[in-house]
Amino acid sequence: MPDRTTAVTTDDGSPTADAGAAGPPPVADARPPGRSGHHWSTGLRPLVLRLHFYAGVLVAPFLLVAAATGLLYAASFEAEKIVYDHELRVPVGERELPVSQQIDAARAAHPEGTISAVRPSPEAGATTRVLLSGVKGVDPDHTLAVFVDPYTGKVRGALEQYGSTGALPLRTWIDELHRDLHLGETGRLYSEFAASWLWVITGGGLVLWLARRRTKRRLRAIALPDRAATGRRRTMSFHGAVGVWAAVGLFFLSATGLTWSTYAGASIEDLRSAIGQTTPSVSATLDGRERPHDNADEHAGHGSMPGMDMGGEDPSSARDVGIDAVLKAARAEGLSNPVEIVPPADADTAYVVRQIQRSWPEKQDSVAVDPATGEVTDVLRFEDYPVLAKLTRWGIDAHTGNLFGLVNQIALGALALALIFLILWGYRMWWQRGSGSAFGRPVPRGGWQQVPPYVLVPLAAAVAVLGYFVPLLGIPLAAFWALDIVLGELAHRRGLRTYR
Repeated sequence: MPDRTTAVTTDDGSPTADAGAAGPPPVADARPPGRSGHHWSTGLRPLVLRLHFYAGVLVAPFLLVAAATGLLYAASFEAEKIVYDHELRVPVGERELPVSQQIDAARAAHPEGTISAVRPSPEAGATTRVLLSGVKGVDPDHTLAVFVDPYTGKVRGALEQYGSTGALPLRTWIDELHRDLHLGETGRLYSEFAASWLWVITGGGLVLWLARRRTKRRLRAIALPDRAATGRRRTMSFHGAVGVWAAVGLFFLSATGLTWSTYAGASIEDLRSAIGQTTPSVSATLDGRERPHDNADEHAGHGSMPGMDMGGEDPSSARDVGIDAVLKAARAEGLSNPVEIVPPADADTAYVVRQIQRSWPEKQDSVAVDPATGEVTDVLRFEDYPVLAKLTRWGIDAHTGNLFGLVNQIALGALALALIFLILWGYRMWWQRGSGSAFGRPVPRGGWQQVPPYVLVPLAAAVAVLGYFVPLLGIPLAAFWALDIVLGELAHRRGLRTYR
């Protein structure tokens, strides 16, 4: 009959005895798992430890890519200002030209495509952007931004632009690298997978670290590394302390990252729709009918929205008051800079003027203006958005580094660096567990058997529900659990493990 032994572990899960040594099983093995008399959390800890270990090992490469590309994206805002300074900035003049004249100058230099929107100069020394869609050689989901000096009408250049934040080629390339590795919809699965598991790994690590420090109530022992420690304990000390400081930020990045993911994002959107919390849009129809809610603007640009020439009267309409009158009407409704003016899609729709400031305080009011009369036909204030729509807007803008400007971008960079170091320290601990010559043995299995049924059953149900709404968490977790059970049973039949 083959020997069956139990690996005795320390508080962090590392073996303290030779797990392969022969001998009779410890007396503790005779007691059914989960009935040792300890508090239920004591039985839950080995399960959390095993989940944290394996999730860290398997998901960490994806998180490392997301953190590295996220760090680049946080720096791309300032880099964009430097690289495209010629297009973005001009000497301040005495008086700005009418927007219609600036559009005429842009169309004279770039007659291709149609005008999908215009972004008048938002501040002194900033250029006006005339956005063209349907331009040959430009991605259909992007626009060609023509930059015009608002004081002289001189065209400063033209660049491809993406998204509602007006990302130019450098930031767009980094953004797509972070979002999908330039692999399209298939590549987006990597970022959703990372976001789905980031909060699980963070939460598990936080629970383990606080439990390990439960006898040391001082904040210093929890939030600061032990510099006197050596070897694996020193690495763990830095891993745990930095994880405590970064935990809230990592939870936030995980939650907000899921809001525009492919599968979990769709579940979130369905939930918001079911409870009436979708993002509204101003009605652009001239007969008073409501347009359907348009949530695409939360995460992307205008795509290939139809447009028209707005330098003068619209040839497709009997009368058009012109873009300058439209902008004046929007100003009268309190829409201050920065704004974007979207032309009518057809003869039955109005101009839409909306604020596009994503920094705090956000400016997201919008109005519809009748092109024939210049009268405002509809007004939508950001203060009237549903609560979840506001939270989604703020969450996305903070995740993308827009909400608090440079401070926001520095915080994102710090979080990305923290995550990179946490991953590297995690792998180093695994290596040191093998005495610095090889990766150590995995955390012993069977931890779930130590969890009392009254805890395990509700926990399994909660995980099942969560896995349904976040499939890139639920499916891998179910697959790992099934594979672990199968491999464990095979090992048991060969007499290589204790837990059944």
